[in-house]
Amino acid sequence: MDVIFYHPTFDSSWWVQNLQNNIPGARVRVWQPGDNQHADYALVWHPPLEMLRGRTGLKAVFALGAGVDSILSQLKAHPDMLPQGIPLYRLEDTGMGLQMQEYAVSQVLHWFRRFDDYQRQQAQEQWQPLAEYRHSEFTIGILGAGVLGAKVAASMVQWGFPVRCWSRSRKDYPGVTSFAGQDELPAFLEGTRVLINLLPNTPQTAGIINADLLRQLRPESFVLNLARGIHLVEDDLLAALDSGQIKGAMLDVFSKEPLPVASPLWRHPRVVMTPHIAAVTRPPEAVAFIGKTMLSIEAGSYPGGQVDLVRGY
Repeated sequence: MDVIFYHPTFDSSWWVQNLQNNIPGARVRVWQPGDNQHADYALVWHPPLEMLRGRTGLKAVFALGAGVDSILSQLKAHPDMLPQGIPLYRLEDTGMGLQMQEYAVSQVLHWFRRFDDYQRQQAQEQWQPLAEYRHSEFTIGILGAGVLGAKVAASMVQWGFPVRCWSRSRKDYPGVTSFAGQDELPAFLEGTRVLINLLPNTPQTAGIINADLLRQLRPESFVLNLARGIHLVEDDLLAALDSGQIKGAMLDVFSKEPLPVASPLWRHPRVVMTPHIAAVTRPPEAVAFIGKTMLSIEAGSYPGGQVDLVRGY
């Protein structure tokens, strides 16, 4: 089983060694320009066009991340980049679910215990206990209910919060109220106190968190964006923060990364930011997932993680 590997920043030698050590029969090589020799599988991130073009012998391509918007953008611009019929897989959950749970829970508890308010009081040298929020009034609404959304929802249920999710199709997760489709989005938003975004990046979801959506949330709500910057209209969020409709925002992703210095998000007192680190690919878990998926394909089964090229996730 011949595997070609390309990633512009990963330690290629580590990946080659560990893939070969963990996948029986795998012969892994780092792809170099001009390499047109046979390959059964390709592991890629932002691959050069010539790496995949014309490789009709591929059994599958793996994108080395949970998001596949970059390679789908390449395919849209260059339809001949990947021969038709070759499946594309993403890393469904290679340690990312736990990381998303840690990130989301820590920030929700920060808001729930009013640490943001106490930090502002500290800056003003004020000593004033505040009324507690009640769990029943702190509904968590999760946009996107796939693998990562399900993990985050489960963690919020464990902390005793009312939890709801919204997605294209209805879900059946313990302790979670499911809303599905555009017609049910207003009902999902009504009463939501913390909006957590974990939507896939598709043309239908671009700009979904806009002024109209934010105004439908419960007053003084919170926004946590963990998916893609393109989902959020940043100027609309800033206006909602200034009006008080949104009390606080935690942003890990932005419309342009790195975030330009001129962006007012840097200086807004009710915005906390991190540089797209909420969940990163953890190589050991990724190797295990890739190996398991390859062996399933070799056995003739259809493992999870395959990307629907029409839907974009």
